Amino acid sequence: MTGRLGSLAVAGAALVAFADLRVGGVGLAAGVAEGNIRGRVEIRSAIVDTDARPGVADLGMRSASQARERRDAVVYIETAPQAAFEGGGADHVAMNQQNETFVPHILAVRVGTIVDFPNNDTIYHNVFSLSKTKRFDLGRYAKGRSKSIRFDEPGVVRVFCDIHSDMSAFIVVFAHRFFAVTDGQGRYRIEHVPPGTYTVAAWYEGAVRQSRAVTIPEDGGTVDVDFAVP
Repeated sequence: MTGRLGSLAVAGAALVAFADLRVGGVGLAAGVAEGNIRGRVEIRSAIVDTDARPGVADLGMRSASQARERRDAVVYIETAPQAAFEGGGADHVAMNQQNETFVPHILAVRVGTIVDFPNNDTIYHNVFSLSKTKRFDLGRYAKGRSKSIRFDEPGVVRVFCDIHSDMSAFIVVFAHRFFAVTDGQGRYRIEHVPPGTYTVAAWYEGAVRQSRAVTIPEDGGTVDVDFAVP
């Protein structure tokens, strides 16, 4: 699937996948083996950031910001296995505003996670989202200040700055724990997966780009699964 998010909307297939994760499950029996899914997501082409929110002063003009490559992907299990919903998602993470950029560009979190948005620049920022999963507007605040939002529904949240039209980021919210964001080399690892056959999806820049069937044997073990995004 190669569709991209619009500036404020989530691709339909991605919404369906995340909605499916709401269904609950039961815990693993004692002594049941677990496995790991690992691999690499290869981004074969540079993605130009062409969908930044336009500002009034930019209408009819090309953005002065330089094109930036987006290399991070999220790999996750589409249908949550048993024990997927055990434990809370009460994590506390940060998406920094630094050099007029959101860092990291992609956050993947569990439902219940609180995300801080510290301003590390010497200028004001105004973080907001109009995404259906989570709508918010933090207002303008200066360097050294931080504001927070709790993400309590699964889905994709597109984040912007109301002052700087070229700033954008994604927060991908899951109702389970079987997901991972790729590292600088494109590698990922999803741990403690119960035996079974699953559909594993590679999500990149607003859409599910590829999916593969993966089987964790009854005796556990590590399964390698690579993806190539054109």
